Amino acid sequence: MKRFFQPIEKDGSFKKPTLSSVSEQTTETISESAAAENKKEPTKFLTWNANSFLLRIKNNWTEFTKFIESLDPDVIAIQEVRMPAAGSKGAPKNPRELKDDTSSSREEKLVVTRALSSPPFKNYNVWWSLSDSKYAGTALFIKKCFQPKKVSFSLDATGSKHEPDGRVILAEFETFRILNTYVPNNGWKEEESSFQRRRKWDKRMLEFVLATSDKPLIWCGDLNVSHEDIDVSHPEFFSAAKLNGYIPPNKEDCGQPGFTLSERRRFGAILKEGKLVDAYRFLHKDKDMECGFSWSGNPVGKYRGKRMRIDYFIVSEKLKDRIVSCEMHGRGIELDGFYGSDHCPVSLELSEDADTKRV
Repeated sequence: MKRFFQPIEKDGSFKKPTLSSVSEQTTETISESAAAENKKEPTKFLTWNANSFLLRIKNNWTEFTKFIESLDPDVIAIQEVRMPAAGSKGAPKNPRELKDDTSSSREEKLVVTRALSSPPFKNYNVWWSLSDSKYAGTALFIKKCFQPKKVSFSLDATGSKHEPDGRVILAEFETFRILNTYVPNNGWKEEESSFQRRRKWDKRMLEFVLATSDKPLIWCGDLNVSHEDIDVSHPEFFSAAKLNGYIPPNKEDCGQPGFTLSERRRFGAILKEGKLVDAYRFLHKDKDMECGFSWSGNPVGKYRGKRMRIDYFIVSEKLKDRIVSCEMHGRGIELDGFYGSDHCPVSLELSEDADTKRV
């Protein structure tokens, strides 16, 4: 969600840990021998729209590190990394690598590298999918003891191609796939960068889900949609929202991006046709005004106290009986547990699959 968050902070102080190299593994296919040695698969997952990963490192890293140490997830999916891909101006970019061809970008890369070289993050391999500029982008952290069979970066499931703006990372394990996405915001108008872009995305997402049904899916990230009325704090407010008085010609496109009828219906169709389950709503049937939303509006202004659940773990029906917990870790209108972002982390825990337990 991009339109009503807190103003971006100025760079704060940052105490740099001891330097060591961060994993820059980019090979999609992992050796069969390594996979054989790591039969046990991840069961604890975390997703978070960081609203600028660099700013979170500079301003909120101590608190977020303590949270990660306490939760101890096997996989961490990050959206809105907002760090540019490697490559000089006018040259082809490498979305798998952080930019470092200018003095400022080298300093920023060093800040990130140092932060990730200390516990608990040094225990993870990280894959990046980055935009050409400080916009969007995703990252996927996987504990080094869990080796995916393959990592790719598009809904076409190809290894080399990246989605525009680095919106997808897909990791395949022996018994499931995990998909980290930063879904495009619907916007407010009938134009290529708004409604049309989102419609195309939703169509491709449905096609992806149907084409990869051979293996259970865990789909997580900022999905930029609140499926039902229960998923927003103030349904009437969000249904009536408009930008500068503009009203779309189709009434199903009216309202807050992420809460229009057209988006919600398309999302529902993806779940139904793809045989997918909303893990949080599977466990939490009632509205929770304190902890039931993952995005919160600016604490100052008309969006104060207005909240939405737009960050999800969606799992295949085959996995629903293994859902142990799915929780949002932020609360209240003062953004407690958001670690500087306008989104809070969301976690999922599955029971271990009997077929993958260590002998």
